[in-house]
Amino acid sequence: MSEVFSVSKIFGEDVFNDTVMKERLPKKVYEELRKVIDEGAELSVGLADVVANAMKDWAIEKGATHYTHWFQPLTGVTAEKHDSFISAPKSDGKILMEFSGKELIKGEPDASSFPSGGLRATFEARGYTAWDCTSPAFVKRDATGAILCIPTAFCSYTGEALDKKTPLLRSMEAINIQALRILRLFGNTTSKRVIPSVGPEQEYFLVDREKYLKRKDLIFTGRTLFGAMPPKGQELEDHYFGSIRERIGAYMKDLNEELWRLGVSAKTQHNEVAPAQHELAPIYAQANIAVDHNQITMETMKKVAGRHGMVCLLHEKPFAGVNGSGKHNNWSITTDDGINLLDPGKTPHENKQFLLVLTAIMKAVDVHADLLREAAANPGNDHRLGANEAPPAIISMFLGAQLQDVLGQLINTGDATSSIKAGKLKTGVSTLPDFRKDATDRNRTSPFAFTGNKFEFRMVGSSDSVASPNVVLNTIVAEAFCDIADELEKAEDLDIAVHDLIKKLATEHQRIVFNGNGYADEWVEEAELRGLPNIKTMVDAIPALTTKKAVNLFEKFGVFTEAELQSRAEVQYEAYAKAINIEARAMTDIAGKQIIPAVIKATTQLAESINAVTAACGDADVSVQQELLAETSVLLSETKVALAKLQDVTAEAAKKEEGKERAVYFKDVVKPAMEELRSPVDKLEMLVDKDLWPMPSYGDLIFEV
Repeated sequence: MSEVFSVSKIFGEDVFNDTVMKERLPKKVYEELRKVIDEGAELSVGLADVVANAMKDWAIEKGATHYTHWFQPLTGVTAEKHDSFISAPKSDGKILMEFSGKELIKGEPDASSFPSGGLRATFEARGYTAWDCTSPAFVKRDATGAILCIPTAFCSYTGEALDKKTPLLRSMEAINIQALRILRLFGNTTSKRVIPSVGPEQEYFLVDREKYLKRKDLIFTGRTLFGAMPPKGQELEDHYFGSIRERIGAYMKDLNEELWRLGVSAKTQHNEVAPAQHELAPIYAQANIAVDHNQITMETMKKVAGRHGMVCLLHEKPFAGVNGSGKHNNWSITTDDGINLLDPGKTPHENKQFLLVLTAIMKAVDVHADLLREAAANPGNDHRLGANEAPPAIISMFLGAQLQDVLGQLINTGDATSSIKAGKLKTGVSTLPDFRKDATDRNRTSPFAFTGNKFEFRMVGSSDSVASPNVVLNTIVAEAFCDIADELEKAEDLDIAVHDLIKKLATEHQRIVFNGNGYADEWVEEAELRGLPNIKTMVDAIPALTTKKAVNLFEKFGVFTEAELQSRAEVQYEAYAKAINIEARAMTDIAGKQIIPAVIKATTQLAESINAVTAACGDADVSVQQELLAETSVLLSETKVALAKLQDVTAEAAKKEEGKERAVYFKDVVKPAMEELRSPVDKLEMLVDKDLWPMPSYGDLIFEV
């Protein structure tokens, strides 16, 4: 009889987690390391030597031959340089497997070729990786073998952050310090740390690999640059939460098992709205670990898809006309002893600590809406934000009926005396149980929604790291907490001061709260009247990084220097320009080398057919063929003109100054030219014989997986 599969047996088996450390480290060393992890104490080289040796022995037992400092540069993906454990051969020709504390703590990858936004010149190559001991090391298995991956931060020789991890850790420390000030005001003397927790839901598409390889646009850009809609899209809504097909189910099973072995708590899986679209959601984890896990998840999704003859697409909009993919960033703040600061309790109107935290977050989101919007900005997300599939580009908060009512009481009367109670859901079916329902409905159109004991930031793109949005969330809330603590610590009567401050914050920042339909045109008009920014594109969002307000915020809490902010803005402009340039060049390549030749072949065959019929039977009616030939020829001519224009404007882009000027040009000139080329090509796809069309159709890609 075969052994029954057990998740509990395999979960975390490839992770150097607390259980492994407790087993393999001397008790005193383990306790010292826990102090470093939990309290931020200094890590000594002697301690690191013992940990490194134990980590090496454990990894070798797992089959590892190499180790790598696994880091997250500003490319948005992960980076790694592998070094083997072998030492220099001895005189007898034998080698030892060694790994020192120094090698564990610090690495030195080349920093010159990663994006730095001007922080580093090409000739300034030195950069350092530093061990993030709060995120456990793990063994990753792929074609190169088993590799010990050590999560690290990445900074330049002169100390600037060149990665996503370093600012995240800084922001976590900022919110920890300021949140503890709030807790101490309420008499909490036991909690030692406040930790932001994150649960990022990951949406993705799966397509057949053989079909993918016939689509140069997918290969080069991750999305389809041409493509007519099939007869059926998502209008029947039958794919959402539908029965999972066998091939997809086998993929999900393998994906879960790999993630569980790596300590990623993959929990939820289902079909999403669009055909061929799916979602995976984990259980919450400490913010930096959640970010690491999401990177692991995206890498593993792609790797496992290959084994199943498929390709995993993480682009925000791989197919026009159907829903794109996002990544809902569920964010909360919890103490080390288990207190969730966003838990309203059964009577939120009486929970002053919760209401103070809630109104502080209202202030943070209202004051820094532009920064939150920028944190979700990438070229792919421009295709979905504001469409009826994702939140609008306008930042607002959904609080729900219960909290809206409590705040309304405070604003209008000065006191909140009641909370809307949760009722019972009566189904009207005697065999189904009545059950308690939440006091508040949910709102899927809100970009920043309160969902019971957390906020769900729904604007993040599916391909993005979740580090940036959490850096912003942690820092803007830390600022709000700091302002509140500064005021309350001077109060003579704390109870009265807290009450008055909650009312003041709720009143001053109520404009950010919107519980209605975020997709409605009326909301765009109302948001403008409220003075809320509507930042529609990535290029328009980037300037938020370098405003005086942003510089003051991030420098005050030591999260970014002004130079680091300037560099990130430059990296963003450059990333946008490069992405659109690649798309434009891919379009010209495909149109010129595949589509136009295919259409010429089709029109030639059609013309020859007309001539043959006319020659054989002079009075035959060939008007339909002639009309089709004429229509196709007109569209072919439009395609050729649009192609020439796109080639011209793309070439002109190279003459623009690097940075903002070039990015703006790509947004305002090149992207419209791309749409002009796509329009006739998509019409041609509906006229040309499928056997002659040079690439798989949307129907082939999203319905034949």
